[in-house]
Amino acid sequence: MTNDPFARLHPSIIFFYFVSVILFSMFFMHPIFQAIAFISSFTYSIMLKGKKGVTFNLLYLMPMLLVMAILNPAFNHQGVTILFYLKSGNPITLESILYGVAAAFMFITVILWFSCYNAVMTSDKFIYLFGKIIPKLSLVFSMTLRFVPMYTEQLKEIARAQEALGRGVAQGNVIQRAKNGMNILSMMTTWALENAVETADSMNSRGYGLPGRTSFSIFRFDQRDKLMLLALIGLDATIFIGAAMGENTIRFYPSITLADLTLFSLAIYLAYFIFCVIPILLHLQEAMKWKRIESSM
Repeated sequence: MTNDPFARLHPSIIFFYFVSVILFSMFFMHPIFQAIAFISSFTYSIMLKGKKGVTFNLLYLMPMLLVMAILNPAFNHQGVTILFYLKSGNPITLESILYGVAAAFMFITVILWFSCYNAVMTSDKFIYLFGKIIPKLSLVFSMTLRFVPMYTEQLKEIARAQEALGRGVAQGNVIQRAKNGMNILSMMTTWALENAVETADSMNSRGYGLPGRTSFSIFRFDQRDKLMLLALIGLDATIFIGAAMGENTIRFYPSITLADLTLFSLAIYLAYFIFCVIPILLHLQEAMKWKRIESSM
């Protein structure tokens, strides 16, 4: 559970925001849009997760970004600006390099937004939104999100227990290590299936999904949520208008072509920037508020 102020908004606001920002990050390949989305998602993930976010972003995502950026020009040789030739005779073009970088940034940015989503949009919020509409699917989806961190911790516990018995994946010869790994995987699968069955039986015994069933909820759509929804809809509409006018498009092949920089495009960039940094601004606003309170004590 996070103390982030954005996470305390109504679940519908949170879900609407992340659906929008993830879709924008997936389809907007323009470098300015990508830079805004990447920096915003990177910063917000660190605010939510602290040192774990820094470790995940730098040790896992950054190497992945570099590998993806390098792979595209190695296999894609389109483009008119040839930089040099490989020994095989295939050209390396500037356009293929830049497209590989853009695709890598798009992929990493989406992963960062999803990591923020998992930290903010908890399973109880998702079930609150979709429990009455699609009760079975929402339960399965919620269980999936919940089980990912649980599986990770359980796998570590099983691995440590097996290692203490001399049956770890790094103990013995190659064949023995493979057997130990299969045993750990078998234990993990058994635990996962039992846990899923127990959860499903528990929800059925409580009448989940039955018509007329009521449930307790602490979520209320207040005035703050109304103002935030209006702001998000206004920014969304502005960004969509810019997209319809081609301000978010870029052509990589055969040559790189961008839309001209105008006052209208700057307005679209500003709207997208504000949209992406809203959770960060709320976080900073609350931090400054607490500092003022502490200084006045």
